[in-house]
Amino acid sequence: MAGPSRAGEAAPGAFDILRIRPFLVLWLSAAVVFLGVMAQNIARTWLAFELTGSNAALGGVLLSFGVAMLVATPWGGVAADRLPKRLVMQVATLLLVSSSAWIGVATATAVVTYWMLIVAGVVQAIGFALFSPARMALLAELVPRDAVPGAVSLILVNSEVSRVVGPALAGLVIGSFTFGTEAVFLVSAVLLALGMGINLALPPGRRRVDPSGRSPLGELMDGLSYVRRRPDLAALLWCGIGVTMAGLPYLAFLPAVASDLFDLGSLGYGLLSASSAVGAVLTGLALGRRSHRGDQRRLLIVAGAVFGLALAAMAAAPSFVLAVVALVVVGGALLAFQTTSQALLLALSDIEFHGRVQGLVMLSFGAFGVAALPLGILADAIGTRWTLAGMGVVVVGIVLVFAVVSRRTRAASRLLDLG
Repeated sequence: MAGPSRAGEAAPGAFDILRIRPFLVLWLSAAVVFLGVMAQNIARTWLAFELTGSNAALGGVLLSFGVAMLVATPWGGVAADRLPKRLVMQVATLLLVSSSAWIGVATATAVVTYWMLIVAGVVQAIGFALFSPARMALLAELVPRDAVPGAVSLILVNSEVSRVVGPALAGLVIGSFTFGTEAVFLVSAVLLALGMGINLALPPGRRRVDPSGRSPLGELMDGLSYVRRRPDLAALLWCGIGVTMAGLPYLAFLPAVASDLFDLGSLGYGLLSASSAVGAVLTGLALGRRSHRGDQRRLLIVAGAVFGLALAAMAAAPSFVLAVVALVVVGGALLAFQTTSQALLLALSDIEFHGRVQGLVMLSFGAFGVAALPLGILADAIGTRWTLAGMGVVVVGIVLVFAVVSRRTRAASRLLDLG
């Protein structure tokens, strides 16, 4: 890992870090890869809705992704701590290219079926579970130690903006062209292949050799034990998993919101996706410029609560315009919550556990996929509005529980310090 800044020098500002060439390469690679991944996610969701017309089917696609993520994610963290990070990222990106190109060709040739979407979700989940922990672990080797917080902020804002910009662009393309669905898949494959090319300019990353000869399973258990010994990390992880699991499936319901609630079809779907992107981009720019001082936990709690309230407001919106306004807030608040959560986790954890802790962070996306199927069944039974409103209420409840637990954990830590 790069050393600290020299004495008397201030750590580089957030945007100054982009002048560090290896980090700029990593930042560009992450931007391209995440844009491709998130665009094909939305295309796959819309294609599932076209093939079946069922909210439960939408949940099934996300379930395949979620279960595979839950299984693969911890091992992705172990791989990031044991192997050259660039190698792990290249293998991961190759899997992502194959999952997108396959469905694009199948759609263009009119042979695509629902089971193909399930398999593609599994392949993408494995690639995603490998890529993200390796990317975050490599970051700490590319910038001076004092610049790590700013670098983390830029990388997280990058990925979170891609999380909503990709779906927004995909939704607009799907809504504007008859061949939009296959175009999104094939362009995503090209973007992901470009990401593989950019990765070649990265240093390989150091391979950590464990003198104790611990097996991958042993290292995985070490990571779990490390988190159990740290109540502050455990509370952050559970809060992030809970909020993502309860709230992020709103993305799967946007086709139904556009078509069933407002009768606007694919064009309305694109506009809804774009509205959340606007909120995320604005929030991302603000987070990139802000100081890292202040109470990050307070920001996390406020952002999570606003996300849940805005989600409930979107569910109750009587008009499409008000739903769009609510989704702008949803996109911004969600990005602020996830960015702050991951930055706190990296700041609080020891560097030798970064890969494994980030692997556990990724469990939230697996949990999101697992929750989507029962939520889809619930939406078919009681309606999309009531389901989305309930999701928002649950998100607020999880954040409030975290606020209480976090306050007690910090008070206990202060008492130990005084003792």
